[in-house]
Amino acid sequence: MVQPINTVNLRKAKEIDLPFIHSLSAILAAGAKLAWHTNEAIQTFQDDYIAEMMAETTVRHTTLIAERDGVALGFIHVRESKDDISGEECGTVPLLAVTEAAQGAGIGKLLMEAAESWSREKGFRLLHLEVFSTNDQARYFYDSLGFKPDTINMIKALG
Repeated sequence: MVQPINTVNLRKAKEIDLPFIHSLSAILAAGAKLAWHTNEAIQTFQDDYIAEMMAETTVRHTTLIAERDGVALGFIHVRESKDDISGEECGTVPLLAVTEAAQGAGIGKLLMEAAESWSREKGFRLLHLEVFSTNDQARYFYDSLGFKPDTINMIKALG
């Protein structure tokens, strides 16, 4: 039975949460399904991306942990960025992950709502994110929250 979403607590991440955040790297990498890159390259990219996003910076940001009864269920990292088209400051979500056991329980939506609130509090008009083009589950999720494609990067393996 799925527990009600109102039993989930959102809190700022602490140093002690880093192992949990890194433990979700495999879930993030699995969504890529990019035939032109090895699984090892995708996993290394994801691990490095997490390390970069979690490093100290002067850029305004926050990382939130969703937990129930002290058990971490997912996290989101949101930070300020610059829109590629208008050049205006905006929010961006470089990382969002939910444990496999908590997927489908509304945790991701709760975390995205928190990212939207944070971005509004900072005065941003836009919230940006990136998702692997092959990650249909994530793309459907973001579409259901009102996100639309802006620009699309395309690639061709020359081999």
